[in-house]
Amino acid sequence: MKAETRLFGEIDVADDKIIKIKEGIIGYPDFVHFTLIHDEEKKRKGGIKWLQSLDDGMFALPVVDPLDIVPEYKPTVNKDAIKLLGDMSKDNIFVLVTITVPKQIEQMSVNLKAPFLINMDNLQGVQMIIEDNYPVKYKIYDILKKKKAGGQTC
Repeated sequence: MKAETRLFGEIDVADDKIIKIKEGIIGYPDFVHFTLIHDEEKKRKGGIKWLQSLDDGMFALPVVDPLDIVPEYKPTVNKDAIKLLGDMSKDNIFVLVTITVPKQIEQMSVNLKAPFLINMDNLQGVQMIIEDNYPVKYKIYDILKKKKAGGQTC
């Protein structure tokens, strides 16, 4: 499938790379088809990725694995929402959180309250608001700065 995007121009997305978020994402219920875009040349597991809508090429969210930022992140998830994803195990689940980068970069944050959960076996996903006491705006600028100073990447 070919898709025209605001950030990446025209991209070619293989059918086996299309993620379906069945109930859409918060605020955009009609956006259900996505792909993950990342720098394949860096050959690393972590890092910032883009959750690119295939329903609207103008819409893409920067996302990151929350464990890269908060290693102890363990949200309690709604069992009914998880049923939408099919058979789940620790080996096939991929969790992502959105990144917000305001004009004052020191205020950069991730949303730990509304993660995306994706079953990597069948590419079914869901975004949910969790009940745990995680913040919507968890500041990450200092964390990233320390990682960079220590030679780590995120």
